[in-house]
Amino acid sequence: MSVWDDLVGQEPVTAQLRSVVAASGGSSSDAGRAAGGGKMAHAWLFTGPPGSGRSAAARAFAAALQCVETPRGCGHCASCHQVLQGTHADVEIIRPSGLSYGVKETRELVLRASSSPSVGRWQVVLFEDADRATEAAANALLKAIEEPPPRTVWLLCTPSPEDMLMTIRSRCRVVTLRTPPVAAVTDVLVRRDGIDPTTAEIAARAAQGHISRARRLATDADARRRRAEVLAIPRRLTGVGPAVMAAEALVKAAEAEAKATTEELNESETAALRQALGESAKGRMPRGTAGALKELEDKQKSRATRVKRDALDRALLDLASYYRDVLTLQMGASSDLVNTELDPELRAAASNGTPESTLRRLDAIMACRERLDANVNPLLAVESLTLALRTTN
Repeated sequence: MSVWDDLVGQEPVTAQLRSVVAASGGSSSDAGRAAGGGKMAHAWLFTGPPGSGRSAAARAFAAALQCVETPRGCGHCASCHQVLQGTHADVEIIRPSGLSYGVKETRELVLRASSSPSVGRWQVVLFEDADRATEAAANALLKAIEEPPPRTVWLLCTPSPEDMLMTIRSRCRVVTLRTPPVAAVTDVLVRRDGIDPTTAEIAARAAQGHISRARRLATDADARRRRAEVLAIPRRLTGVGPAVMAAEALVKAAEAEAKATTEELNESETAALRQALGESAKGRMPRGTAGALKELEDKQKSRATRVKRDALDRALLDLASYYRDVLTLQMGASSDLVNTELDPELRAAASNGTPESTLRRLDAIMACRERLDANVNPLLAVESLTLALRTTN
């Protein structure tokens, strides 16, 4: 076992990172050196489609950098365990929970990153979803990357290099991950999670290479039910009324999922903060604490919006996979179907339409995703989509 075991279907990336760790040798002169030929760099940009394992790759790299055994990245020493569990004193892991990551938080992060490592070889900052940094936050981050301390390493994770400022990209060594093949995801579900091969393959194909989503679909009946309801939308679009109702059901399902995900966490966070601020036995709060509670409430609302938007986006991608399968059949392509369990329905839909109409439906789904990302009212955006799916011919 090693820290690289979680990188599913990413053999080239694993080889690249292993060589860098081996070449770094723990020498401070390696930090900040030009990014090339297996040399250590002070800033890294991990990119790849959702579910490809960007964060897993960055965390494995951080663990290998801090590992005290040979070869580095053993996976069983105390340093590796601490990094993988998120408890290492010299590895800071940032996960923006809301819609964005502000300049205030970034400046605090830069200040913490400037300190020397206390127990490890490096001071590592792993910034998941770094594309959520605001423009001001990105500029603050740029200054830190331009002049990093000799023992600090920044690991930024984004879907695409273009999601970051060009000035930041140019100072990072880019690590590009690919969508893991279905066979690799199936293998890890069977081997690591004990899922039967048939269920594992169906989940891996449905998740389209998204490892954590595949695991959820294979183990969570509610997740499978929600996906089945999304895939039923095309056959429910028999009129304007059913189309509007389908949109409402989709948005409500996303809201319910977001509430279930955040409600318990919100309660525990609020209780912990109230206790830390000195809540009395009668539930009264000291003066001057209202601002801190309001700040937490705003962060929780932002997180709920993000979770809801993510749930809607997953549903739209599932819907897109339906029409992708229809288009595959219409074009006679050799690609495997994603939704193999719907084969008869997909073939019927393919024979009753044209490739042009299917492409217009796929364009409508992508347009809806863009509208949601631009903060358009979710119900209006999805209603517009379902009506477009119904009328496109």
